Amino acid sequence: MAEKVALITGGSRGIGKAIAAELGTDHHVLVGGTDPDRVHGVVSSLRSAEPFLADLSDADAVARAWGAIGLERLDVLVHSAGLAWMRPVGEAPLDQWRQMFEVNVFAVAELTRLTLPALRAAGGQVITINSGSGYRSGAGSALYSGTKFALRAFSDALREEERGKVRVTSLHPGRVDTEMQVALQASYGNTEYDGARYISPEAVAKTARLAVDNEAGSVIEELTIRPVGA
Repeated sequence: MAEKVALITGGSRGIGKAIAAELGTDHHVLVGGTDPDRVHGVVSSLRSAEPFLADLSDADAVARAWGAIGLERLDVLVHSAGLAWMRPVGEAPLDQWRQMFEVNVFAVAELTRLTLPALRAAGGQVITINSGSGYRSGAGSALYSGTKFALRAFSDALREEERGKVRVTSLHPGRVDTEMQVALQASYGNTEYDGARYISPEAVAKTARLAVDNEAGSVIEELTIRPVGA
């Protein structure tokens, strides 16, 4: 396939969907997700796309999905899928720790491992969608920040290991107007949600585009975008 190819996990909603639309103007997009209707809805809206249906917490399913695509070259891998909820340490059972790390960290590591040969062949790029919580933590954020600190460490290590072969960018948005943000705000007791206070998914997608379009001889290692009022 001569056209550049981008694989985007979590590509059926929120930030991932916005990045799929942004990169879909000049990439063939593999839209990652678990809900066939949502995924196919995004695929049908793009110029050139196909589904990448797999439960990221199921390593065998991810390997089958990647093998079925049969790509030898991959230009961009965007890790956008993720889980987020707030729990005090004293109220967070072990299964919640395992669930969040499974999707936010372990699945990222495994999909990256599987796709690295294709990324190297294309001189490609990995973009991990992190968070401001990847730099700092607070009350109730041990699980989520723990995964995002780990994701930042993963990205830093991968960048050094693949320097000169694959570019790695860690993208840290502040609060973004997504379904996930609505749920988080509801958990805080916010009954007057106003999405205009937060970053739009499209703004995050344009930030990702900045990294993708950067000249091949350099790498934007980290990017941060935050709402102007927070």
